[in-house]
Order: sequence, then structure tokens, then C-alpha cells
Amino acid sequence: MRLTPTEKDRLLLFTAALLARARRARGLRLNVPEATALIADTVCEAARDGERLAGAIEAGRSVLSAEDVLPGVADVVTTLQVEAVFEDGTRLCVIDDPFRGEGSLSAQAPGAALPGAGLGYEPTEPTTVLRVRNTASVPVTVTSHFHFFEVNPRLAFDREFAYGMRLAIPAGSSVRFEPLDVVEVSLRPIGGARVAFGFAGLVDGPLDAPGAREAALNKARACGYLTSFEQEGSR
Repeated sequence: MRLTPTEKDRLLLFTAALLARARRARGLRLNVPEATALIADTVCEAARDGERLAGAIEAGRSVLSAEDVLPGVADVVTTLQVEAVFEDGTRLCVIDDPFRGEGSLSAQAPGAALPGAGLGYEPTEPTTVLRVRNTASVPVTVTSHFHFFEVNPRLAFDREFAYGMRLAIPAGSSVRFEPLDVVEVSLRPIGGARVAFGFAGLVDGPLDAPGAREAALNKARACGYLTSFEQEGSR
């Protein structure tokens, strides 16, 4: 059976959650990886069952309490993020206070670093603006660090221009493209080692390797991706 990198990640998450459920059933308190996997899997399964975004997040928030985890876990795991597949597409689910408020930022020890509004910080990478049109009949949501070149095939834009780029928005946030809407988005280069694995499987390697851009663009066209703003998608 051939699985995409995303499907492999989902199976790994499910397996870790299965282990967490078995240990919890034996009366054991969960560690960080076990608790994280169980909450994330609960969110993904709620989405699969037809829950809306708010319902899936609430399912993840209510599956465990601070009494179900080892001491200190609730202080470490204050926010979880997981991409889940809903009936109208993939959404980023952000679960704050995943242990019913226990171990929240307000309960942390004095001197803990609290997130601020980010005022005074400017992006160091240059940003560029790209026009995107959603030709699909359903909304499409793209998260902050998704390789924009590999987003939904029914989004029409200059894909070659977007190669090696991501949305220039705060980490963990997203942009929603309504059906038939045209949206201008800001992009910035992906940083770090500039290696793209997973996503839609169009690259799966170093972004700047010789011939990588051309090979990815040819693969996108062969797979039916819209590669220019003027292209029309199937209705």
C-alpha cells in the first residue's frame, strides 16, 4: 500500500494515541508525547466524524484533565496545533488550555515568558504579493508554514513564482479562500535548511537543488494543478 507522507504522519499519530489510550486504561498517567498524541488524534477523529472546527477543538480540550497526566505536563503543554481534515477542507486547529484550564499560562511559575503582541518586530525576509483565485466550489484554507507552491490544485496563481515561499503571516494562523474569490496574499521565502517534505509531495527534498523547481513544476502540471492565475478549474 502506497501512502503519502501526510498519511504516514496521520498513522503515526494514531498509533501513538492508541498507545496512550491503552496506558490510560491501565490507570497510568500520560507523559508529554502520549498526551499530545491523544489530544491531536481526538481532534482529527472528531473532524472525520463531521464535527465543525469549534466542536473538534472542544473535543480535544475535554479528553484529558491535569489528573490524567504526569506532574508538569500541564505546565509544558499549554497549546496544541494540529491540521485536521473537515468536510470543507483542511483546517488548523489550535487547542488552548488543553487540560480544561489546568496548567494554563496564568498558572505558570513567576518569571515564565508570556507571549506578547509582537509589537516592534519586523520581518527580516522580503515579502512579495501574489494574486490567488479559488476556482473550487468549497473554501480552501492555507496555514502559515505550508509550502505555497503545493497548496490546493484548484487555487489558480503563478505557481512557479510561489516556489520555495510561504505565507507572510504569524505562525499558526491561516488564510481562507472562499469559492471564486480573488485574494492578494503576501509571501516570504521559507527559511532554515529550505527542505520541503510532505505537503503535497511535489518536492520532497531540498528546495534549491539543481532542477528541483523545474521538476516540481512539471509534476504539478502532470497532476492537474492550476499553475497560472488565468487558468480555469473544473466546476
